[in-house]
Amino acid sequence: MNITFRQLDLFRALVATGSVSGAAREAGVTQPTASVHLRELAEEIGLPLYEVIGRTVHLTEAGKELAASARIMHDEWESYGQKVAALKGAERGRLRVAVVSTAKYFVPRLLGEFCSAHPGVDVALEVLNRDGVIDRLRQNLDDLYVMSRPPADLALEDRVFLPNPLVLICAKGHPLAKRRKLDLRLLAEERFILREEGSGTRLAADAHFRAHRFKPKVRLTLGSNEAIKEAVAGGLGLAVVSSHALRLAPSSGLVVLDVAGFPIASSWHIVYPSGRRLSPVAKVFEEHLVRHARDLSGELMRPNQPAR
Repeated sequence: MNITFRQLDLFRALVATGSVSGAAREAGVTQPTASVHLRELAEEIGLPLYEVIGRTVHLTEAGKELAASARIMHDEWESYGQKVAALKGAERGRLRVAVVSTAKYFVPRLLGEFCSAHPGVDVALEVLNRDGVIDRLRQNLDDLYVMSRPPADLALEDRVFLPNPLVLICAKGHPLAKRRKLDLRLLAEERFILREEGSGTRLAADAHFRAHRFKPKVRLTLGSNEAIKEAVAGGLGLAVVSSHALRLAPSSGLVVLDVAGFPIASSWHIVYPSGRRLSPVAKVFEEHLVRHARDLSGELMRPNQPAR
């Protein structure tokens, strides 16, 4: 097949943006030119690659296979460009990172420090719930992924780099706030506010409660750490949250309870698909995360300590 790299990259941009006009903008060409290149690409392959239904691009099976190949070729070419830049003594390239929502409490700061030290690097950061990050991981859309509970059904390169202790919090005025060495059974009548099902925090909390044969009375299920902290501060119940979510807590009316079995041991992982070759920039950023993890560990909240 006589296919050009420009055509492949244009098709990759079509998949990424979801429209011919978006692909044209990303590739720096006019929409008619993009349409011609994409039509010629489909003709060369001999099968339809996509169809537009209600202004939305839907890939055919042939289109899905081509999208995967185009992405691999784009990543390889980008990695080569970074290696050449390194040989020239320059640092440039693109870094794509996807993180679960709780990681937003520390990854952006580390990313900012990294960008200050490497100003030639362009960064794309996606902050999503766990399902959203796993979906991007399955599609191999990013260089690195940060989450607390990687999926067990994917072949991954997995590096643990930072503790993620999960603590039990209550309102500052709660009767249990100043108690020490509480037994979990004493909380049987308390109301709980938990993260949505499928989140890393919820999976760890559910597993912990099952192991201790404890069934919490759930008053609310929320998909935001901020909403949970405000609900707890407002006296609506207790909650299990990551200690990282309390580092910059907007609510000062929170206390970490001293309960047997807490904090729940958990860790942050850097993952990416097995077999993927990290770009030079991604390798440097991975080491940056690991190197600065120790500083973050010292900032975590402890029992009976009010949120700042």
